[in-house]
Amino acid sequence: MGDLKFSRRKYETPAHPWEGERIKAENELLIKYGLKNKRELWRAQSLIRSLRAQSRELQARIRAGDPQAKVETDQLLARCARLSLLPQEGATLNDVLVLGTESILARRLQTIVYRKGLAYTPKQARQFIVHGHASVGGRKVTIPGYIVKRGEEELIQFYSQSPISNELHPMRPKPEELKAKEEVEEAKREAAEKEDIHVAKPKLKKIITTELKEEKVEDIEKASEPAPEPAEKG
Repeated sequence: MGDLKFSRRKYETPAHPWEGERIKAENELLIKYGLKNKRELWRAQSLIRSLRAQSRELQARIRAGDPQAKVETDQLLARCARLSLLPQEGATLNDVLVLGTESILARRLQTIVYRKGLAYTPKQARQFIVHGHASVGGRKVTIPGYIVKRGEEELIQFYSQSPISNELHPMRPKPEELKAKEEVEEAKREAAEKEDIHVAKPKLKKIITTELKEEKVEDIEKASEPAPEPAEKG
């Protein structure tokens, strides 16, 4: 039968569990991408952290003149291109360092199903995938966190044997409803941006006023200082 294999944890937890700014940022990503829990987010963060660590190590080895580093660099860039994280040509190790958590979250099957208009919300996209209604290239995929490779995005559709594949199914999103939903979300984003500007203006005005006052005080102090006496000629 062979030796038993135990699955290992594929993510690292934060070093400090109670950090307000980090928790707030994590919750925003959970809502934006419809993630089930923070483990899915930490898994994406760990993958990006691993890619960036490889990039830094390879850059150091290339500077040291290691010939094997060039081969491993090509393999790393090819992997990132295969996952559609980087372009197929012209990418460098510095481009790997620019990648962030959302680069991975945007390539999840759940995200792409939602962005292709196959679901009203990211949560519904997750439900469709878990219940076996989505397919990639005609093959049913039930893993929302599946990383869609380059060229597979066009092959994502409803599974042929799923009842939702019928265009008349009531749960199937309607194009006109999706368009109306996008317009509402766009209006909300614009309103949020205006609110941010409205809140930022008083703060900016206060900062500028404070700086001007400080500069004025400095000018007055300099003007009140006695002029230096001329040096006596010997």
